[in-house]
Amino acid sequence: MSMEFNKILAALLCAGIIAMLAGFVSHKLYHPHHLEKDAYEIAASEGGGGGPAAVEQTEPEPIDVAGADLAKGEKLAKVCASCHSFDNGGPDKVGPNLFGVVGGVHAHRPDYAYSDAMKAEHGKKWDYDALNKFLWSPKKGVPGTKMGFAGIKKPEDRAAVIKWLETQK
Repeated sequence: MSMEFNKILAALLCAGIIAMLAGFVSHKLYHPHHLEKDAYEIAASEGGGGGPAAVEQTEPEPIDVAGADLAKGEKLAKVCASCHSFDNGGPDKVGPNLFGVVGGVHAHRPDYAYSDAMKAEHGKKWDYDALNKFLWSPKKGVPGTKMGFAGIKKPEDRAAVIKWLETQK
């Protein structure tokens, strides 16, 4: 039994030495070239590591719905369609039906189980400013919302989606 233990211990010791030797040799043979700047910039999302120099934006940029691209809005809204429907009388999905949402009131569907935060907003209008803020960051637009969407960061994209939503009435 002692002989078997010695063989196992020797095998582990040899494996460790080989691994260390392979690491040493690979560092001598391969010299990686580190880029001065990332090849692709990744936009940090809510709470994402923007680093110490990053300043957290508290309000969205203003938008121009009148000059927005309707076709782009329709295309971007396909992401929304995974949780929302837009047809008159259409069903609620994970999120409520959004038919007539622009100019309508918050928590407009009586049979949908809105979060308490959204219910507290009932009666307020979904005007361009409210939609801009909510689409920019749902968690900041209506703190406490159940909507688990990170938001649309580009103002021209938010404007395009709002312009398309406005046609859904």
